[in-house]
Amino acid sequence: MNPAALSLFEKRGERFLLEIDNLRSEGVKVAGVYCTFAPPELIRAAGAIPVGLCGKRQDPIPAAEAELPANLCPLIKSSYGYAITDTCPFFAASDLLVGETTCDGKKKMFELMGRLKPMLVMHLPYGQGPEHLEFWLASLRGLQAFVEQHTGRRVTDQALGAEIALSNQLRGRLLDLAATSAEERPLLTGRQMTTVLEARNFTVDQAAYLADLETLLRELDQRRAAGVFAAPAGAPRVLLTGCPVGKGSDKVLRLLEECGAVVVAQENCTNLKPLHQAIDTQGDPLIALARRYLATPCSCLTPNPGRLALLDRLIAQCRAQAVVDLTWHACHAYNVEATVLRQHLQAGAGLPFLHIDTDYSDSDSEPLRTRLEAFLEMLR
Repeated sequence: MNPAALSLFEKRGERFLLEIDNLRSEGVKVAGVYCTFAPPELIRAAGAIPVGLCGKRQDPIPAAEAELPANLCPLIKSSYGYAITDTCPFFAASDLLVGETTCDGKKKMFELMGRLKPMLVMHLPYGQGPEHLEFWLASLRGLQAFVEQHTGRRVTDQALGAEIALSNQLRGRLLDLAATSAEERPLLTGRQMTTVLEARNFTVDQAAYLADLETLLRELDQRRAAGVFAAPAGAPRVLLTGCPVGKGSDKVLRLLEECGAVVVAQENCTNLKPLHQAIDTQGDPLIALARRYLATPCSCLTPNPGRLALLDRLIAQCRAQAVVDLTWHACHAYNVEATVLRQHLQAGAGLPFLHIDTDYSDSDSEPLRTRLEAFLEMLR
């Protein structure tokens, strides 16, 4: 049975639309964002409300393929399909869009999407050294000017500092929540954890989200004391890594749990990846923001040692017994990095490793189920 407090997060998207409808009538702008590299703190400090628009469903993909190559990442096609079919209420509610150059496919798709609404594409550097920080800082200054132009509100150090402080507080409590999966008997399934973490992308009032999070944490304490856990004792403990996963694109996550695994951690940008580094509260807040977001261990950066270090830490903390690496079709950066990851794990933790290359459709669900069942059987 799901924790009762989980319902606070399941309907957050619907609540967002109701709340934002009133705010937009008062002149508040909504900024649709497509990547964790776009700092919500900066958007909120300008008086706008960020909302996640990354496509996670198969439904709009056929429409997108009328303009985009069929052999393109499903995340890109889904995102664009929603935009051109006007079937995403969050895209419809967005007054401005923020993209980024995390891959060639996305940045070229954003050229098409930019014809629909005002759009800024943030240019990412290829690395994380000091010289790359200056380049990235210029992108953040461009974002600041873009949102200031559309909101008519200047970003002050005080406003940005306040958003950073709240963001750090939220990250800390979300890590506390994630730590419940590291326990001998996890208190949430991987899909339940995804529901909570994904909801933060559809939140108008972050203080209200934090209050809901505190309610859930208190309930989990009660469930622990009562011996109510998310998986049976001895369930194989799996760490899921790779491309973003969310409601609608959780096929592999769902199959893992249906096959009897407990997903104790998800190292991806819709889950734990953005949480493992606080933003410095000393000095210039914009520089602190640039340092924090450039440190994101994404496969679009080269080299990317931060991902390996984060995986090592999560494996140890969550006592993972195996790693499943998920790549969406045509996501070349993650596909290539799968080899680096496999070699790193073989040389280090020595855990069983399975790489899955798939898309959003259910056409391969049963072959995947067979592969996962055979893989998990090694852990029993």
